[in-house]
Amino acid sequence: MSSGWCKALTAAPGAYILWLDLDAATDVPVQRLGNPVLPAGRYAYCGSARGTGGLRARLDRHGRPGRRPHWHIDHLLDRSRLLAALAVPDGDECALKAFLETDRRAFVPAPGFGSSDCRTCDSHLIGFRQDTDPSEIVPRWQGARLLPINEASVA
Repeated sequence: MSSGWCKALTAAPGAYILWLDLDAATDVPVQRLGNPVLPAGRYAYCGSARGTGGLRARLDRHGRPGRRPHWHIDHLLDRSRLLAALAVPDGDECALKAFLETDRRAFVPAPGFGSSDCRTCDSHLIGFRQDTDPSEIVPRWQGARLLPINEASVA
């Protein structure tokens, strides 16, 4: 997949949500978490981009095929379909995660996923039913902009 979709993003630091689809139950090879098996469904991963290049660089990396796995999310990205991203300049990943959990359909599928350095969150990965539409949830986040990877893929 080309990651040209994120060229319009800012290089400022911030937080983001990656929306992913799993068409079938999938094992995620993260030994520290016991190699969790995630059920088919839609997932939202909350991350931060504080390094050089900010949101643009981090989302470009996540969208690039053949990247070397570094974070928990890299293992899931290799086994799922990336649908969309939400970029929040100067945002906080824990606030995004807390916001997503207010949706009655949200659940934590893998405690510790993406949050090994976080003292507040039990996970930065939130699961939803396959038919959950990110565009129904995202507009409730002030100033958020959903970036579809493929226009037909978000619904």
